[in-house]
Formats: sequence, structure tokens, C-alpha cells
Amino acid sequence: MSEQVKIPEKKTTEDIRAQRKHECALGYQLLAALKWGDLGDGHISARDPVHTDCFWMLPYGAAYQSATESDLILVSDKGTTVEGDGAVNMAGYYIYHPILAARPDLVSAVHVHTGWGTPFSSEVRPIQPISQEACIFFEDHAIFDDDEVQIQSVDAGKRIADKLAKSRAIILRNHGLLTTGDSVAEAVGSFVLLERVAEVHLKVNNPKTISASAARFAKQDLIKGGAGRMAFASLLKRHIQTTTLN
Repeated sequence: MSEQVKIPEKKTTEDIRAQRKHECALGYQLLAALKWGDLGDGHISARDPVHTDCFWMLPYGAAYQSATESDLILVSDKGTTVEGDGAVNMAGYYIYHPILAARPDLVSAVHVHTGWGTPFSSEVRPIQPISQEACIFFEDHAIFDDDEVQIQSVDAGKRIADKLAKSRAIILRNHGLLTTGDSVAEAVGSFVLLERVAEVHLKVNNPKTISASAARFAKQDLIKGGAGRMAFASLLKRHIQTTTLN
């Protein structure tokens, strides 16, 4: 008698929403563990699977280190709170709403001010393939070379989205880094990887670059396994002591 093949149960939209919110809350906890966002200078977005023009994030002023799913608010395309308690972090809304609107393939975008990413952004130079992690972003990042570091309008966010185009990351001049992903885990993990890339770029002088062909090979090998998601899972084990990712 042949064995029956067990067909995985299809996730409901409620399952998907719960997973995205779970990863978002863990992402904020991870930012705090890495000592980023102490001044509230960062945020994580998670697109809602039903109301796809809305996204989840922590409200303005909420503590990252104790973030839970119930702390998150659902932000509308107009920048208002649809669900949850707390005021909308408008800087996050101005940046994320245009990006998610322009990129239906994305679930999440992440931006936080960091010790290496922000100074690296002031140099306004592209990422070179000088490390394994740098290959992930080779030919797959943009630079927003603009004086507007205080993002105070949707129009400003649209200019960032236009420059991002189909890239996985963007360097915001004099501001910092921003990464995206088809999951919150991918976006947050990619941000940590990009911060490491910025650190390497600022620490070395006259590095020998990896050839374009070798960089492209490394990139494809790393991203096919979900480099950002793998980094996120590893970081959770180290800093949050959890492995609860589905």
C-alpha cells in the first residue's frame, strides 16, 4: 500500500497577517537589541494581506525592545490609524506608503539610522563588490542623492520610490539605508547585511573588488536561499532567543 502524500494546508489571510505582524514585532525587538532606533529614528513596515494599501508598524513613540503584535497599528493609505492604538509615525508613512504602492511585490521596507549606514550614505557612492555580503546588493541598489533628509510629505516619499525602482535597497544621502523584501524577515535581515556592507566600505582603503561575474554568481547563490531571511533567523537566535519563524 503506497503512503499518502500529506498536502500542506494553505495559509489563510489571517495566518499571513499574523505571521507578518509577528515578524514585524520581532524586527523591532531586534533593532533594539542591536542598539538601533534608541531615539525613535527608524521603523519597519508590514503590508496587510487583505487591505493591501495599508501596512502595520509601531505607533509613534512606542518602545522597540518590548514590541508585540498587539502594539502594532494598521496605517491607511491616507496616513491614519485604521486599527490599534497610537499615533502614526508620519515619517514612516511618508516613506513607506509610496514605496509599497509602487511595488506590489514587496511586503516590507525597513529604515533606521545606524552608526555605519548614515555616515556611508553621506559619501554618496555606490556599493562595490568588496565582500560576500556586498555581492547581495551588487547591481541591485539605488542612491537617493537629494538634500531632502527631513521627509515630510508623500511627494518626497514618491521621489524615493521612483529612485528605488525595482532595486532591493536604496542609500538615502545624509540619511541612511533602506531595504525591502517580500517578507518582513527578508527586509530586516537585508538591512543588517547592508549595514555590515556599509561598515566594510568605511573601514577599508583601496580594496580589491570582486569581479562582476563572480559577484553576480555569489549574489544569485546567496539570494536563492533567502539571505535576508536566513540572517534574520540567525539574529533572532542570538539576540532574542527565539526561532519562531514559519
